[in-house]
Amino acid sequence: MDKTLQLLSLIRKANKLITGEEFVTDAIRKQKVFLVFLASDAGVNTSKKIHDKTKFYNIPLIDTYTSIELSNAIGKKRMVIGITDLGFATSIEKGCDSYGKETQK
Repeated sequence: MDKTLQLLSLIRKANKLITGEEFVTDAIRKQKVFLVFLASDAGVNTSKKIHDKTKFYNIPLIDTYTSIELSNAIGKKRMVIGITDLGFATSIEKGCDSYGKETQK
């Protein structure tokens, strides 16, 4: 497991994330998330919806991990994860470049 996924596991333990498409979409609208993970194998409709919302609200998006990788990191089967802590989100964004993962800005 790479360091971003390890940090995601820590964020879950700190209770600083929101999971599930509807909950994350609602949190994006309310601007309560600072970073969103979207599974690379998410459905077309889910992918479009999350991409559009994060772009409109200018929230960084990471969509390079599969649903299995994300689910294993947080211990729940999920396609969409939102980080609600600015410090954790910033740490992941800074680290993503060095781990070969891209972020949308």
